[in-house]
Amino acid sequence: MISAHLEYVGFSTKGTFREYIVRMKQNAGAIYDFTIAIPNEAFLAKRVRYQDAPDICFHKLERELAALEGALPAVYLSITDAELEEYRVAHAPRPPQRRPKPQL
Repeated sequence: MISAHLEYVGFSTKGTFREYIVRMKQNAGAIYDFTIAIPNEAFLAKRVRYQDAPDICFHKLERELAALEGALPAVYLSITDAELEEYRVAHAPRPPQRRPKPQL
C-alpha cells in the first residue's frame, strides 16, 4: 500500500453528478488529485446524505489504493449503488438499548 495522506479538497456539480476531489500526498512529495463522482439522483432519492459524501469518497479511494497494492487507481472513480448501500448499512444508527426494569 502507498504511504500517503488523503485530503478533501472540494466538490463541483457537473451534469448529473456531484464530483468530489480528494488529494493524495505521498511521503515522497508526489501529489495526485482524484475525482470521485456520486450521481445527483442518489442525493435526491435520499440514498446518501450530502454531509456523508466526502467520507464515502475517502473510503472508496482507500479501498482502491489497498486493492492495487502500490499502483495508483484511475484519477476518475464513480460510486456505485452497492457502495452507497454498504455505507448506509455500516453507518446506520443502532437501536437504543433497553434496560430491564428493576424488580421491586
